[in-house]
This record gives sequence, structure tokens and C-alpha cells, in this order.
Amino acid sequence: MEINQEQEPDYESVKIDYVGFVDPYAVEGMVILKSDNGKEFHMRAFSGEVARHISSFSEKESEPVPSIYKMIEEICEENELVLVKVKIYESGEVLRANLYFTGKKDLVLRNYRASDAMA
Repeated sequence: MEINQEQEPDYESVKIDYVGFVDPYAVEGMVILKSDNGKEFHMRAFSGEVARHISSFSEKESEPVPSIYKMIEEICEENELVLVKVKIYESGEVLRANLYFTGKKDLVLRNYRASDAMA
């Protein structure tokens, strides 16, 4: 799949609607994705750390936490790469994702955990 390829008809374009935790100790995270027509997709069974990182993007004064996600962000900045699309799909009983970057050259990272791709 090319980065500038049109949206496939059997996929939905979604936005993050809610980020939270499944348990009171914030050990397991969850995300609700919502399409423009109101269809919801629920993701869970990933770490609370990932959920906290995802929710930090909507906070006004969040401090960047040193993590693998911050490291990827810095690598992208140094190499002038921009994340333009994340494609989430089922692979067996788990959700996987492809990440599409563009910049000086196009880059596609395939078959990563969907929760990591969201973060």
C-alpha cells in the first residue's frame, strides 16, 4: 500500500474519542476510536503507560516522559519524517498496525502492535 493511496472501502477513518483505564490502578489501558458516522471501535489489553502517553497529547502542559515513543518522535524530527496515517487491522486474535511516514522519503513500518502505533 502506498502512502497516498485512496482509503480502502472496507476500512474506517477514525479519531481517538476516549482514552482511559480498565482497572482502578491504571495498569490496563483502553481506547475508544470513533468514525465520522459514529461507529465505535474499542481497544484494550495494553499497558497503562501507553494509555497515559496517548492521553498526554490532549493535555495542555504535559511533560514528555522519556520512553520509546519520545525516542521515535525525536528520530522523526531529526530525519524530517511526519506520521501521516496509521492503519489498524486484525491479525488472528490481536490488532496490528502499519505506520505510514512521509518526508525526504516515504517509510512504512508494518505489523506493529496497534496500541503502540496509537501511542
